[in-house]
Amino acid sequence: MKILETTNAPGAIGPYSQGYQIDNFAFTSGQIPVNPENGSVPEGISLQAEQSCKNVKAILESAGTNIENVFKTVCFLADMADFAAFNEVYAKYFISNPARSCVAVKELPKGVLCEIEAIAVINK
Repeated sequence: MKILETTNAPGAIGPYSQGYQIDNFAFTSGQIPVNPENGSVPEGISLQAEQSCKNVKAILESAGTNIENVFKTVCFLADMADFAAFNEVYAKYFISNPARSCVAVKELPKGVLCEIEAIAVINK
């Protein structure tokens, strides 16, 4: 097992890692929409979904894979009313249509509107 770590995604805000590589698979922790350069969180579901996708992408790239190799995601929304807007952004990134779970939760860290985790294959 290898811990995945990159400065191109926000650092963990608790006792966990950004992700793990195990054999030919990369597993990301849930990525909230924190800009890794300055710690800011954008306003609105569309911009937050965009930043969460960018963070997932950065972690996958640190493992030597990419977002096209994602085969499973789990998405969390603070409000299911944001589902359509979230999907619009998500679809631009996850073009391979991975298997997905998407649930509404009571609250997310830092009061954000969405969080995304992913599992991808690493082609060697």
